[in-house]
Amino acid sequence: MRDTVLKYFPNLSDLQIERFACLKDLYTEWNSKINVISRKDIDNFYIHHVLHSLAIAKKFDLPDNSLVIDVGTGGGFPGIPLAIIFPRSGFTLLDSIEKKIKVVDGIKTELSLGNVKTIRTRIEDHNGKYNFIVSRAVTNFADFVKWTTKNITPESDNDIKNGIIYLKGGDLTEELSAFRNSVRIFDIKEFYSEPYFETKRIVYLPV
Repeated sequence: MRDTVLKYFPNLSDLQIERFACLKDLYTEWNSKINVISRKDIDNFYIHHVLHSLAIAKKFDLPDNSLVIDVGTGGGFPGIPLAIIFPRSGFTLLDSIEKKIKVVDGIKTELSLGNVKTIRTRIEDHNGKYNFIVSRAVTNFADFVKWTTKNITPESDNDIKNGIIYLKGGDLTEELSAFRNSVRIFDIKEFYSEPYFETKRIVYLPV
């Protein structure tokens, strides 16, 4: 963990380092009971899950007191790593599958993450308001925007405009064509050297 995460985030507090160091063992234990991560991904846990989630933090310094919802959080990504790195922001981790939320609740409790809460529902049925919506490629981007824009609060006192921050890989030209005048795309390979990130991107749609 130390080499992988501290390589890119050298200024972590002792508590943040401790929490990141605990993550793989916690997920390995939970995964043996409720499978939320493939065996291959467990072997590459800090690159495939933690660093990928933290790519958002490399590009966006979320302001204190931001309200963030992770839609389709699965086992807690990107929400859990982001909640560790931004302890003064509030994170809601949403998924419709009960067993996945059970895992997230367990991780949250064992790490004493007081800035995380979970909701088991579909985003279409959730009406909470947030500064930022984050997710890791749960669906086609146009559908995601259609489902989630109602959840973005229009008021913003921050330098970063409220909006959607989406992690997705591959050729996004066609998928993002309807948003080409408003969306911003960042190549994760610009700040991570691992080959895994060669085709991974951050898609930011300010609202």
